[in-house]
Amino acid sequence: MLATTPLLSPGIAWALVVIFAVLWIALGVSWGRGGKGDADDYMLAGRNIGLALSTATLMASWVTGNTTLLAPEFGYRNGLWGMFSYALAGLGLILFAPLAIRIKRLMPHGRTSGDFIRLRYGRAAWWVFMLITAVYTLGFLITQAMGAGILLEALSGFDYRLGMVVVIGVSTVYTLYGGMRAVVGTDFIQSLLIMALLVVVAVLAFQRFPLEQVHSSLAASHPDRLNLLLPAGLLIAWNSALFSMGEVFHNNIWWSRVFSSRSSVVFNSFILGGLAWMTVPVVTGSIGLVALADNLALPQVNMVFPVMASQLLGAGGAALVFVVVFASLTSTLDSLLASTADLVAEDVIFKLLNPQLSDAQLRQATKLVVVALGLITLALSWPRLDSLASVLFFTGALVASTIWPVAYGLYWPQANRQAAIAAMLTGSAAGLIAYVQIAPYCAALISAAVSAVVMAVGTGLQPEHFQWRTLRGE
Repeated sequence: MLATTPLLSPGIAWALVVIFAVLWIALGVSWGRGGKGDADDYMLAGRNIGLALSTATLMASWVTGNTTLLAPEFGYRNGLWGMFSYALAGLGLILFAPLAIRIKRLMPHGRTSGDFIRLRYGRAAWWVFMLITAVYTLGFLITQAMGAGILLEALSGFDYRLGMVVVIGVSTVYTLYGGMRAVVGTDFIQSLLIMALLVVVAVLAFQRFPLEQVHSSLAASHPDRLNLLLPAGLLIAWNSALFSMGEVFHNNIWWSRVFSSRSSVVFNSFILGGLAWMTVPVVTGSIGLVALADNLALPQVNMVFPVMASQLLGAGGAALVFVVVFASLTSTLDSLLASTADLVAEDVIFKLLNPQLSDAQLRQATKLVVVALGLITLALSWPRLDSLASVLFFTGALVASTIWPVAYGLYWPQANRQAAIAAMLTGSAAGLIAYVQIAPYCAALISAAVSAVVMAVGTGLQPEHFQWRTLRGE
């Protein structure tokens, strides 16, 4: 049966939106006032985040609208491998843990991933890196905005664009006023909400459709979806792992968490954050398997999670899903807005355009970029796309090419700057070709493989002798 009538009444939906909007904004403003007021405090929360907050903000930032909407879509489309392959994206955080320690030691006063690329490989490599980052960030912001519109439309009947305006507006306001302190504080609460409520939703779903019933139904109607040796599933798994590594290794969300956290907690927080995150797509992906076993008709494939809640869990379940996805969207949007604003303000406005900016002017420039990013996201997300996966796989072709230049640059002084540029360009080109000519879920795998070969060969043929003290600003 196709879910055409939203389960939540407009009154309940609006009540939930108002409650959480007021809560996030109030907390963001309050935490923002508790800082010192300088640019470093606004951008990096005073570089003093402890283990609990660091782990929670990593987990919450990685639990995106894609995790709660796309993971069920993967389970619905690809079965067990779809669910498990999405969970492998948690490896990005786990494998970044040793790099995070290295970054903290090499760049004790760093602020952005762009700082590293510029100092390590030069301005030309920085331009390539920033172009990749810009495309990825806009794609990621678009998927979060789409998720917001889809959520409110599926559960409450709100217009798709109204949902985007509400969620982006709330995230922009509290990020604007509170900076990184607001982002980290709200992420902590959002991560607790997400984990607790997902458990409730999963329990309710499998009470209605027991595991044995789901398995027998899939074995009869979709046996290929239970095959863990399915070639497409294996490709998706590898692609997800490499895609996540590319996302984490290059993106300033995670570099800003490194610079914001205490040295003593950086490694453990990335390990714990990655492990905690991996449970989320397993839970939400299993909802996709339930939907597939029930032959649930969908108006749009990325609406598996909210429609399943509407069909099986009643009004209370729909409200739970509403809160989970609302929290996951805001927790990711605030991180994207804050970290991207830091990158643009620090690397472009300050380092490139106006090195004479005062500390107060840099803080003000960062705030203006936060607002601009919110408006740009709304403009680009206004036309509705059919699948979140297509956008993500496209950006995966680009970001996977940055894995090896970043890793080589952090550990090998011989890493060649021309090789880094060539690795990012050829890896991105090969990934995009694979996206079009082979399959979207091969893009990140091909991109990372080509980038690795180019980086290794280029460095081997013409090694450099980089001085690590350059990264410390000495």
